[in-house]
Amino acid sequence: MLFLLNDVVFDLDEACPVSPADARRFEKLDFDYVLELGCELFAEDPLLHRTDPGRARRLAWLIAERSPEVNAALFAAPARDCAPELVEPRFCALPEAVMLQLNASDRLGALDAVSADRAVWNRLAA
Repeated sequence: MLFLLNDVVFDLDEACPVSPADARRFEKLDFDYVLELGCELFAEDPLLHRTDPGRARRLAWLIAERSPEVNAALFAAPARDCAPELVEPRFCALPEAVMLQLNASDRLGALDAVSADRAVWNRLAA
């Protein structure tokens, strides 16, 4: 399964990003907790998906596990070390064709915040 997190596409079908023991521990976490966790992580580092892709991939995996219909998430933080309440999360379910196109762009190095926004989020539209 491909998952778009901000402007990076992760292939969640590759090796599981968590150990079986951690997966069992995470079973108890509900979607609201995972949402709070995502906001906290992106409040600390708005570029988490670039600076710590392993951690970002685990977050994407948690979101997909809690809400299987979701394959895209955006955590927009106004600044580094901001309050987690200021992080604006968004989620959506994108068609497979769109995910494949985004993945191809990401692999070519052509997927950035502006192109992901235009393709998915429309936050910058005036």
